[in-house]
Amino acid sequence: MPRTIQPDDLLNLRFLNGAALSPDASQVIYTVNKIDAGDNKEYSALYLLDLASGASRQMTGGRSVNTGARWAPDGEAIAFVSNRAGQPQLYLLPVGGGEARQLTNFKRGIGGGLAWSPDGSKIAFCAKPDAESADFSTEPYRVDRTVYRFDAIGYLDDEVNDIYALDTASGETTRLTDDRNHNSNPRWAPDGRSLLYDANMQTDAARTLTPDLMTVDLAGNQSTLLANWASIASANFTPDGARIAFVGRPDDGKAIGSKSDLYLLDLASGALDCRTSGLDVGVGGRISLDMPVASLGQYNLLFSADGNSAFATVQRGGTDHIYRVALNGAEAFESVTGGNSVDFPLSLRGEQLLYARTTLNSPPELHHLDIASGATRQLTRLNADFLAAIDMPETQRLHWRSVDGVGVEGWYMKPPAGAAPHPTILYIHGGPHTAYGYGFHFDFQMLAGAGYGLLFLNHRASTGYGDAFSTAIKGDWGNLDYKDLMSGVDQAIELGLADGDRLGVCGLSGGGNLTCWIIGQTARFKAAIPQNPVTNWRSFYGTSDIGIYFGVEQMGGHPQEIPEVYEKCSPITYAHRCTTPTLMVQSELDWRCPAEQGEQFYTVLKANGCTVEMLRQPGGSHGASINGAVNLRRAHNDAMLDWFGRYVLES
Repeated sequence: MPRTIQPDDLLNLRFLNGAALSPDASQVIYTVNKIDAGDNKEYSALYLLDLASGASRQMTGGRSVNTGARWAPDGEAIAFVSNRAGQPQLYLLPVGGGEARQLTNFKRGIGGGLAWSPDGSKIAFCAKPDAESADFSTEPYRVDRTVYRFDAIGYLDDEVNDIYALDTASGETTRLTDDRNHNSNPRWAPDGRSLLYDANMQTDAARTLTPDLMTVDLAGNQSTLLANWASIASANFTPDGARIAFVGRPDDGKAIGSKSDLYLLDLASGALDCRTSGLDVGVGGRISLDMPVASLGQYNLLFSADGNSAFATVQRGGTDHIYRVALNGAEAFESVTGGNSVDFPLSLRGEQLLYARTTLNSPPELHHLDIASGATRQLTRLNADFLAAIDMPETQRLHWRSVDGVGVEGWYMKPPAGAAPHPTILYIHGGPHTAYGYGFHFDFQMLAGAGYGLLFLNHRASTGYGDAFSTAIKGDWGNLDYKDLMSGVDQAIELGLADGDRLGVCGLSGGGNLTCWIIGQTARFKAAIPQNPVTNWRSFYGTSDIGIYFGVEQMGGHPQEIPEVYEKCSPITYAHRCTTPTLMVQSELDWRCPAEQGEQFYTVLKANGCTVEMLRQPGGSHGASINGAVNLRRAHNDAMLDWFGRYVLES
């Protein structure tokens, strides 16, 4: 008899975590994450799949994390990162058989970013230097950085990476960068003489999320190719080495949330060429997923062998599809995947494209596309047996006009059991410049399994609907975004899907902000669970790792310039009016939306007699409930079911 998804099913699911085609496109190396119920920890293993036969075999085992697998240019070996000996180190695994050989022994491990040189003689990677560092938890230290600590990284002077190159014959390792930047993601020039890399966390930078693009040669000579952009991602050399292709947005005065495009930088002339200016939506995946490997490959940029095309993710509404973009001549772009799915490009060899696909009822699986013929096939079925025994929910797409006549898209996931109208949870995405769509979300499945309908929608500020939609809330948070959400609730009630007397609301980050905002404006929800929210824009400006960039961009100026906007847009301003039973979920090492944000809101609710509790997540960063320690993820899920059960189901 089929059953519904339950909280402990988080332990039963297997999650794809990267993959790559072999140089001859005959095999695939891929990584799978799985939680071990015995010790409540997550491990990952490498698997080798033969494309001709479809047969797959496990290449690594044990209770360790094995990630970042990269094929040697000759296809005879695979480099990967493993913590099997303690700290993460670089290993080399012969494809034909034999044990993996450890190549590095860094005291604090290596940070990944593996890249083989074109001739296979070297492997580049990033790592923290072996130099002894102060214990920042006990020893006094001085700060001169604009941003000195960063979410999920820590105190930057102790945690930033440099670029290294290891000679595979001698085992000698050379440090190529030596500065205070966080240097990552090395990529070799086609001639093997230099590396392109991302340089983040510059000491004087406020926009620490956006890297400068830099190169370094094998003698350690560095140069900056591109700096001071609003966003840069996915940069790499074109196959002829003459240009750099990347996804980004210049700092040209456009509002935050504006679309990113695919650009080419000519290395000889410095000229920039935007290849997607005619595309109405942005390049780069922006769909919010609730899985420990949510990023997977959404920012990958792949090239055809002749260098005439690039393949990248483009988000349109609730889908992420892979597009082919012309790199020469007139602008041209077309989708090569389609359907109600979220697709991420992973690897390209000749005409063979490897990609990951997730849907509302399926975590990511590997798929293969022959570009020339258009033939596609699914390569893995990691969770097929498990999901076959589950009564999966149905989801209905919604589209309605908001208060000002603008169209809004959303979805209603129906619980497998029970008659409509259903007790319903409004689940709000963060960002705010991301979106919900046709990708797997464990919380949705778990809540549907418990008998709730899930309403998730793309309110104003969401990406995938054009710049006018995604930039509409600058300096005006809590207006159109809030009204879109409330009109979506009204739509679900009008359609007979949602029970208007049994409503709950929750969200993480920007979704936590809107949850706090909603319960300060209306009492129509029976329970709320804001997680790691922004509640006070003024204090966020001074405490968040992105505060003096993001706060200014979103509010439209500094607090002393527009104090009334900071106050108007802050949920803390209205918190004293809240009567909704509220469970705050707060990660204690969240530097994105620091703990003081949730603590302020909690205190005001307590002081004014509102029912409120707080679930603390020790050691957790901003996304702890998605990709943090397993005990934090499980505690969040259990608390969510308990709180909504108390106040929504029993209301």
